[in-house]
Amino acid sequence: MSEMEKNANAYLLSESLGTLMRKYSVPCVISLLAGALYNIVDQIFIANASYLGSYGNAANTVVFPLTVVALSLAMMIGDGCCTYVSISLGAGENKNAKKGIGTSIIAVVVTSLVVMGIYLVFMDQILTMFGGRVNDQTFALSKEYFFWISLGIPGYMFSQALNPVIRSDGSPRTAMTVLLVGALMNVVLDPVFIYGFKWGMMGAAAATIMGQYAAALISAWYLTHMKATPLDRESFAFSFKLLKKILPLGLTSFLSQISVVFSMAAVQNMLVKYVAVDPVFSDPTLSQIPTAVVGIAMKFFQIVISISVGLAAGCIPVSGYNIGAGRKDRVKELMKLLLTAEFVSGCVFTLVFELFPVQLINIFGAANESVYYTQFAVKCIRIFLSLLMLSCLNKGAFIFLQSLGKVKESTVLSLVREIVLGVGLPILLPMFLGLDGILWFMPVADVLTFIVSLYVIRATNKELSTKEEKSIQLAEARS
Repeated sequence: MSEMEKNANAYLLSESLGTLMRKYSVPCVISLLAGALYNIVDQIFIANASYLGSYGNAANTVVFPLTVVALSLAMMIGDGCCTYVSISLGAGENKNAKKGIGTSIIAVVVTSLVVMGIYLVFMDQILTMFGGRVNDQTFALSKEYFFWISLGIPGYMFSQALNPVIRSDGSPRTAMTVLLVGALMNVVLDPVFIYGFKWGMMGAAAATIMGQYAAALISAWYLTHMKATPLDRESFAFSFKLLKKILPLGLTSFLSQISVVFSMAAVQNMLVKYVAVDPVFSDPTLSQIPTAVVGIAMKFFQIVISISVGLAAGCIPVSGYNIGAGRKDRVKELMKLLLTAEFVSGCVFTLVFELFPVQLINIFGAANESVYYTQFAVKCIRIFLSLLMLSCLNKGAFIFLQSLGKVKESTVLSLVREIVLGVGLPILLPMFLGLDGILWFMPVADVLTFIVSLYVIRATNKELSTKEEKSIQLAEARS
């Protein structure tokens, strides 16, 4: 290993933690927002197209969690690789870092092709599982959108998985730019295809996948210009042994995203069930409204969580490098900075959603819909997004624990929040509260999770303090 490669990321041990957090987390937040905007932008343009309206809106909601399946797999590989590479570089093991990147690239390419194949072959069954049959028109539009979105899965997964790898190479701004290019292409092409060419759901999907493949091509170009870990032919010798080390490090990122899939599957199926007996929405001409509206609330939530995950994921290279170098004192301080930022950002977004629900819902074409649409949307946003400060704290804690190599603690917390509560509460609460019970599951889940998270955070802080004291004592003994 050359001296240049060895010292490429050494500044992570000396530069101010606040400066490092801004340098890595801000581009990471923007990158994740750009990734989330693909589906959100599609839904905005679809909702405001008079010939699609709430039916197209609902169809977009049905397909949304299926794009998150692809994202979750990409993030497990990408964030796991990022953590592994950062720890390896911090320990001076540059060769392992290179091999980890090569193995991860091969893994994401193969996985993306498998996912695309499954989606295309089992399309009808998958859409039915996610509540696509709320009515015939919604199902038809869902199929049209899903077919084209499936063709973009390889480009989407490749660009998303490579993004944290690019960050771990010391290029957070480049990682941000890659996804911004794709997202901006989608923003420009959506109105052209939907309003100009009248391509409908196909047009929305075509704009999305063109942006995704553009981001994938730029990411592939960067692989030939790596700085801290320049790749060679030997780097691409696939290793199952390395993959077994990488995937657990990205498991929390996987769970944080895949939970949306399980949760939305439960939510959307419960919507179909309880809409059928609702005095208003049992009307076939209104039955798609709850699905469309809850989908919009989920999109707002996704924006906030993208910021939360971005803040935490941006800290992974910094935390991992300092862990590898034995600087527990800096890791402890970084955790405090991160959780403070998570809480403050959550409070700000909670106020926005509580104070301006009508203005926000109008972005998604509410002005063109019935009064029932607006009324349900306002109630949904105010209940569903009422405790975002706890959502952000929980998510930040999960991912930071992952960066410390605490896979077990991070995984258990994620499973409790995302699977047990995220799926169980949407099924349980409507039994007592009807349709409103589906809206209350989010704040209830976050309160219960925060109680457990607080205990784990305090224990981790105490552990880092103990290790810090032992390191100081050992250094004094040696001197």
